Amino acid sequence: MARTRAKDFEEKQHQLLLIAAHVFATQGMEKASMAGIASRAGVSKSLLYHYYPSKSELIFSIIYAHLTDLEAELAEADDASLPPRERLEKLVTAVLLAYEGADDQHKVQLNAGEALSDEQRSLITGLERQIVKHFSAVLNEIHPQLDKPDRPLLMPVTMSLFGMMNWVYMWFRDGGKISRRDYARMATTLILEGVKAVR
Repeated sequence: MARTRAKDFEEKQHQLLLIAAHVFATQGMEKASMAGIASRAGVSKSLLYHYYPSKSELIFSIIYAHLTDLEAELAEADDASLPPRERLEKLVTAVLLAYEGADDQHKVQLNAGEALSDEQRSLITGLERQIVKHFSAVLNEIHPQLDKPDRPLLMPVTMSLFGMMNWVYMWFRDGGKISRRDYARMATTLILEGVKAVR
């Protein structure tokens, strides 16, 4: 007989994802085991498998939850009534604030590699494209010349901006002299001023 869901199922799932993300981020995808994650979370291995039937499913759930939360933050922050530059800076700020405290989930996303099935990768890619579209749409509005058919530079410029955002966890320290909002302003300026010289 199948187990029924406990009333605090979603809260327990969330906590398991946070703990599992930390284990994967610190030990790596290959070395981390379901038994080790269960032990770290203080639950039985059978309970962990009840929530996540496989290691692949657990990794996918960490990434999918992380990106779903990020997309929700961007959807709320994306204000088409703002001047394009302010709109872009608000989106960059939303990403950097969403990344605060989420380094483990972010590392799992960047290093998942072959741990995911084709179907899981497809779902993740779909979410990533939604997220990227917020930025490419604004950049295209600011610099439509980037999207010329004979020299399509919109995506390279957009992904260059993501490079500045996605790798911030490697060096940024909260509580320092530069805040996440400061860095968002700087990254926005670098892209918008630098792109003027892109031909």
